[in-house]
Amino acid sequence: MSGIRLRLSTMMFIQYFIYGSWLVTLGTFLGNTLHATGTQVGLAYMTPAIAAILTPFAVGMIADRFFSTERVLAFLHLSGAALLYFATMQTTFSGFAWIFLAYTLCYMPTLALTNSISFDNMKDPSREFPSIRVLGTIGFIAVGLTIGRLGADATALPLRMGAVASVVMALYCLTLPHTPPHAAGKPLSARDVLGLDALALLKDRSFAVFVLGSFLLCIPLQFYYAFTNPFLNEIGVTGAAGKMTFGQMSEIFFMLLMPWFLVRLGVKKMLLIGMAAWTTRYLLFANGNAGSAMWMLYIGILLHGVCYDFFFVTGQIYVDQRADVKIRAAAQGFIALVTLGAGQAIGSWLSGVVVDANTHPVGGVMHHDWFAIWLVPAIGAFAVLLIFAALFKPGRTADAGVFKPMAG
Repeated sequence: MSGIRLRLSTMMFIQYFIYGSWLVTLGTFLGNTLHATGTQVGLAYMTPAIAAILTPFAVGMIADRFFSTERVLAFLHLSGAALLYFATMQTTFSGFAWIFLAYTLCYMPTLALTNSISFDNMKDPSREFPSIRVLGTIGFIAVGLTIGRLGADATALPLRMGAVASVVMALYCLTLPHTPPHAAGKPLSARDVLGLDALALLKDRSFAVFVLGSFLLCIPLQFYYAFTNPFLNEIGVTGAAGKMTFGQMSEIFFMLLMPWFLVRLGVKKMLLIGMAAWTTRYLLFANGNAGSAMWMLYIGILLHGVCYDFFFVTGQIYVDQRADVKIRAAAQGFIALVTLGAGQAIGSWLSGVVVDANTHPVGGVMHHDWFAIWLVPAIGAFAVLLIFAALFKPGRTADAGVFKPMAG
């Protein structure tokens, strides 16, 4: 592995170690420690989505125009470290929620920026990016296994681990390859502030349908991120956070094989397979249990490699190849806005509402009808698959799996 690839891979490891420190177990921590309702858990998972709506264009514009990407990353992670630690000191949901929102305003833009800095330092992103991004998955696994071994799912410890890792990341960012702003010196206009250059990509029909499909799929997928860990813990699965890392382990396998799949399947087939995997996962969760049907839960978790890689990583590569270098950070920010922002905001709210609607007291203890809960996102993901299959018709070059810019 070359020096630059090693540095980018390490960046991805720490970036997703931080993400995994709070993404998986946040719902369990809020429910058990701060006694949050299902709707409140949904609202907490909505804050990263709100941040993804508010920040990507502005931060992407700053990285494209004013400051090197690695310095922007360092500032955001250092600020996030202080906020995440402060959030763990709160004793009420309302106190936690506002500080966590401020934290996510710092963290969420870094997902797009790490993609941007990686693509900017590659010669062939479609072949090189998967092997670099896979280290992010390993980071996600590492923190999940640590939390599971410590049995700390319901405590503030995972978030504090994320805060410490954020300080490490802030310092490490200053050692990354220098990635200057490509549009430096260009006059700033309202068009730039609003990200209209990135929005111009929507003139291409295939790209517009891709954006629509990404938005719609992110609504049902948020059920997984917000409620899988509480679900597994409630039905008696031991070491739930550790077992959930099996999903990231499968992600490594499929990530490394992505160049092979891209050439043979092409964009549309990969995206459709990813959508089908989300539907299958939720049906398995609806029918699984911690006893004789535990195998269904394992398969549902292991499908994460297909669910994530075939849709989201393929999408990130697709966006990179369709965007001009001068708006690349803004374009990655735009797709983050659509997926991590608008889609997941609606999904977070809806998942909380669905969970509360299927929660009933049994013998003085609140009981969830998990079959009914998981059926909702299963149907939603299948509906998106049908819409996408009918409308997404990329050009021959993209359909062949060779990611080259095409005329809109």
